[in-house]
Amino acid sequence: MRVALISPYALSVFGGAQEQVLAMSRELSRRGHEVLIITPDASDPTNYDTPAQVLRLGRLVKLPANGSRAPLTLSPWAARSAARAVAAFKPDVVHFHEPFAPLLGWSVLRAHEAPAVATFHRSGEGPATRLTRPLLRYLARGLDEVAAVSEAAAETMGAACARTPEVLFNGFEMDRFAATPRERGDETLLVTLGRFEPRKGVAHAINAVRAHNAKGEDPWRLVVLGDGPQRRALQSLAAHDEMIVFAGAPSDEQKRAWLRRANALIAPALHGESFGLILLEGMASETTVVASDITGYRDAAGGHAVLAPAGDDRALEAAIATALANETPARIAAARTYAQGWSMTALMDRYLELYARAGQHYSPSK
Repeated sequence: MRVALISPYALSVFGGAQEQVLAMSRELSRRGHEVLIITPDASDPTNYDTPAQVLRLGRLVKLPANGSRAPLTLSPWAARSAARAVAAFKPDVVHFHEPFAPLLGWSVLRAHEAPAVATFHRSGEGPATRLTRPLLRYLARGLDEVAAVSEAAAETMGAACARTPEVLFNGFEMDRFAATPRERGDETLLVTLGRFEPRKGVAHAINAVRAHNAKGEDPWRLVVLGDGPQRRALQSLAAHDEMIVFAGAPSDEQKRAWLRRANALIAPALHGESFGLILLEGMASETTVVASDITGYRDAAGGHAVLAPAGDDRALEAAIATALANETPARIAAARTYAQGWSMTALMDRYLELYARAGQHYSPSK
């Protein structure tokens, strides 16, 4: 099978949807399928860890979206070039991630020259979604099957385009996490990971760790992985505390290594998380997970993470202390077993069913 994966978000910027595209490309390639990834940012020189062909088109711009900044291209030339590339590739199916995000995939959607499957990642309807409903419903005519990564994402896109997505999940490659060596030192090491923007709640992780360490108890070291517009503000909040380490935006390999070193993963996001894939990655890494009690994280945790009210520094500090005190081999093993149910292998089995169904009722005149 020939599969074209279209990501409107640039692979050059860390994000959950982009990670899904790369992981899917590896799993499809492992199964013997030929894969083309189309993504923004023509200036990106990165050699990505995938056997797939990666085509980068258009100039990268970052626009406010859902409390974050989406790394898109607004180039009509890039959209037309994407359509030409897909036509030349002659795919058996085109898989769009966030198909309504401008602008890269729109020409491919309108052309509808192959069976089309879409995955919606976003949860939370904003003004842009409400104001563009007629356009979104027009674009949705080019989709033969639709899926969402969570109930929240399905509800958001169902309201926007009058379609009912099949709720699947974000998958991840269990073997890649287990293969990374487990390296724990004598100190208690906490890791938080995400783009430095207010909705990710990194400030609350810093506050919780500093409050704990100020009590003179067994100290916690916090490694902050990521980058973004809040970097200077977060570094100022940390006040040069030697127990707060800013380690930059990690590669996939570096992320896996930090998760395997950590005593606990802290996921303090405030809102806007449609599915807490990072929680499952922590569980797969045999690492205790502490997370905000928000919909996307609660759904992913499945009772195997310690949850705290979002934005509450004291509650987060207490949750971390509880999680560390209650860690046992049995709890770690149970969380890892639970995470296996969300593997990319299981997810791709589901998507191959969607690909087949899309082919059955595809009509080029649709």
